[in-house]
Amino acid sequence: MVNKQGLLAALAVAVALCGHSTIEAFAPVAYNPSARIASRVVVPGVTSTPSLLKPSSSTVRFSSAAATAENEGQGGGTATIPNEITNLVKNIVGAGVLSLPAGIAAFGNAPSAVVPAVALIAIIGVLSGYCFALIGRVCAMTGATSYREAWSNTVSPATSWIPAASCTFKTSVAVLAYSMILSDTSSSLLATAGVAATRNQCLLGVTSLILLPLCLLKNLSSLAPFSLLGSLGMVYTTIAMAIRYFGGAYKAPAGKLLSSVSTPGYLPSFGAKGATSVLTPKAFILIGMLSTAFMAHFNAPKFYVELKNNTIERYNKVVGLSFAISIALFSAITALGYLTFGGASAGLILNNYANADSLMSFSRIAVFVSIVFSYPLSFVGVRDGVLDLLNVKERPNSLLNTLTLGLLSLVTLGALKVKDVSFVLAFGGATLGNALIYVYPVLMFREAVKQLKEPTKAIQREVKLAMGLVALGIGMGFTGAKMAIASLGK
Repeated sequence: MVNKQGLLAALAVAVALCGHSTIEAFAPVAYNPSARIASRVVVPGVTSTPSLLKPSSSTVRFSSAAATAENEGQGGGTATIPNEITNLVKNIVGAGVLSLPAGIAAFGNAPSAVVPAVALIAIIGVLSGYCFALIGRVCAMTGATSYREAWSNTVSPATSWIPAASCTFKTSVAVLAYSMILSDTSSSLLATAGVAATRNQCLLGVTSLILLPLCLLKNLSSLAPFSLLGSLGMVYTTIAMAIRYFGGAYKAPAGKLLSSVSTPGYLPSFGAKGATSVLTPKAFILIGMLSTAFMAHFNAPKFYVELKNNTIERYNKVVGLSFAISIALFSAITALGYLTFGGASAGLILNNYANADSLMSFSRIAVFVSIVFSYPLSFVGVRDGVLDLLNVKERPNSLLNTLTLGLLSLVTLGALKVKDVSFVLAFGGATLGNALIYVYPVLMFREAVKQLKEPTKAIQREVKLAMGLVALGIGMGFTGAKMAIASLGK
């Protein structure tokens, strides 16, 4: 069995760190594709998407002197290191973490399966953090201020639409996941209130009465203050899950809330598939979900540019601490959910808890409200991304309204057809999520180093090692996507 004292200690650290992240928060950054399931509830910012997607007019060639920017800093913006850490953690940690217990349940059902799962969270988190740092270094070497510009300045202006399209796809995955989570949470909340409503009825009601009016707003700045709800909601949810796990409310056979779980498939289920089960291909479902969970890389240039005295050393400190905090939070929440319900962990772990569980009902409310106000910010990222890719310059309200209605209808249709949010996150992370995290940053870094007149041997060796991440990302993407699709039939 997993040591409860060790888990409690990790939980205390994670909650303390997340609590700190809600104190110094400032305006969220520009749109985040995981917003995976964003605070992933991840709250994308309200600054305009076109600035992120605008390509550079020509490839920048630079001398060896420019490479010194990697170490000297270029002034940067006004954000302090604590501000940057706060905002980056908010970008990474969101409602998507509530699906990670299902990632463990995809390959295991014994308590010991949580051990390799936490190891995977740490490994993927470290690799994701390294690639996030690479993007900042590319910006320092080329003067780029956006992901697309970094690609244009290093790889090719002609293909800069590739990362832009990838980001638009990933943001659409986040919006789809939002719709699915809202339908599940609203259905559970209505059941708690004694109102019978199906998941699809709730989805259509929430979409038409709440989401559509919000997405039609032309000024979203009024929604920015609600960004704190995501962080506060995750703090509360973590504490509530800890109380239920350590209190044994759902522990067989005498847990006080077991009889209140209305769906038999959500009852705790433990078997013999332990730590070694991580060696099966089904573990790639969790890996794909983690690629979505740690996704914040399209915003890496913004974090570098806005950091005060933005030396690479200070930027790496921001990245290192932010990803360490995120790893701690992911590990704690994933372990608590899985150790409570085992192999029965649902795609959204909140679904496992009884509707009559008042403690978890407040968590559902927090997640619901947070996603409702996050939704239009992410949706605008998708809409503007589509317009940018189509090179639409004139954008009258009539066009925006029509496109909003069309895209929202497509997302809603997808949410009606696909019921498992863990599949959406796993497939999205395994495909273009892996590309944005592992493949594109390394390719940009390699090309940036090639343009140096006198690259050091150390940085040349680093490029060779980093290229291994490209192969790893492609391999994880192919296998993860295959396993995610296979899981649909079960």
